[in-house]
Amino acid sequence: MSNPVYLALDLPQLDAAKALAERVKAHVGGLKLGLEFFCAHGHHGVHELAHLGLPIFLDLKLHDIPNTVAGAMQAIHMLEPAIVTVHASGGRAMMEDAKAAAGEHTKVVAVTMLTSLDENDLMRTGVSGTPHDQVMRLAELAERAGLDGIVCSGQEVGSVHKQWKDGFFVVPGLRLPDGNKGDQKRIVTPRQARDDGASVLVVGRPISRAEDPAEAARAIEATL
Repeated sequence: MSNPVYLALDLPQLDAAKALAERVKAHVGGLKLGLEFFCAHGHHGVHELAHLGLPIFLDLKLHDIPNTVAGAMQAIHMLEPAIVTVHASGGRAMMEDAKAAAGEHTKVVAVTMLTSLDENDLMRTGVSGTPHDQVMRLAELAERAGLDGIVCSGQEVGSVHKQWKDGFFVVPGLRLPDGNKGDQKRIVTPRQARDDGASVLVVGRPISRAEDPAEAARAIEATL
């Protein structure tokens, strides 16, 4: 992959999303479309952005019983996404069925622990141990389920990469050294994540909310 940066287009307005993608398309490697975008625009919105010629990452975080997740995966076949997310906490059977139902050229990756959560948040949901422990447990489960890789923070990707040599690792929650953290708690820079083994770097607000999004994307690309 020549440019591992995927722009997170978490915008509810289709025209605004298309305009932003057009401005930065020369400096990103793909587009990440999340729940907000997909719920607002569905298949039509994905088709509209696919016309730009960049790989599409559908960050839907599917999490349900195995049969339902498999059905959802089949329902997005025609969109030909490059990457789709499911939740690792849905269990091995759910992940196996998701992968079996995915398109031949679609990478299915499991979300381990959201980058907006920390150890206190884990404890409140009844999960013991550190975020690192939880990510490593779920990464092992995803690998055994036959998935292509996982989503984790940059703080864990190095350890996961050592454990899963040929895995495909998506790292969100990235911020520049002088950037605003926003609602993210476990962050690193794009360069650090890439050095530690990240396959895809998901960048949202540092580009989308920049005064000049194209220049911001260019600056991030230059650090890699």
